[in-house]
Amino acid sequence: MLNLDLSLFEITWYSVLDIVLVAFLIYQLYNLIRGTIAVNILIGMAVIYALYFVVKWSNMQLLTGILGYFKEVGIIIVVVVFQQEIRRFFLLVGKNASLQRNKAWWQYFFGRAQDEKNNYTRIKPIIDACKILKQTRTGALIVFAKYYDEQFYQNSCEVMDARISKRLLESIFQKTSPLHDGAVVIAENKIKSASCILPLTDKVDLPPQFGLRHRAGIGVTEANEATAIIVSEETGEISYAKQGKVKMNISFAELEKLLNKDF
Repeated sequence: MLNLDLSLFEITWYSVLDIVLVAFLIYQLYNLIRGTIAVNILIGMAVIYALYFVVKWSNMQLLTGILGYFKEVGIIIVVVVFQQEIRRFFLLVGKNASLQRNKAWWQYFFGRAQDEKNNYTRIKPIIDACKILKQTRTGALIVFAKYYDEQFYQNSCEVMDARISKRLLESIFQKTSPLHDGAVVIAENKIKSASCILPLTDKVDLPPQFGLRHRAGIGVTEANEATAIIVSEETGEISYAKQGKVKMNISFAELEKLLNKDF
């Protein structure tokens, strides 16, 4: 009979915690690459690795040597190919550990009603501007950045640093305005910049009616801790993007709730 070492199968709280943490990391990584082109790249790399072991077992020396080079530099290939996904992963980790999130809990228990009242005065001009943009079917992209990264935004933007107002947002997105083609970035309760060219999302499972404006709105929320309002030029439909996910055709009441929560 076989003598099994039962100590290998002992379950402790640390082993359970280990399994839970690994499962959580795998789940978060899955969420980061789900629906993106990174999935196909990952499958391609897995096929190459599997093929390497097959040719090695078959004693095909030439193919084994060629595929061996890919195997040896696998970590470098992963870092280069999945650069955006790794950036998003660390952003997610940093966001969950942020002191700003802990500060929000204190505001929830102490003075939440007063904060919501003050916040409504800040978001009302934005909602009023969205109503006009929807009515006139004027395309718009408004980004709310929690942290204004000057290097990221100002490289392709017109710096404004202006007070938020309904008329200013309307005039920026008018088709005759030289600033309408791009995004407006709002941070620190100011319109920091306009006409921003933003990175597009790599997702391939988006609705066919999504154009560059929607893809840019989703892309900026993937790469940065930001949210975005997208107004469709074709339909006037308002969408709301956050963490790479988008809510379509939202009402103004829902928009107010989302802004009151995130802005």
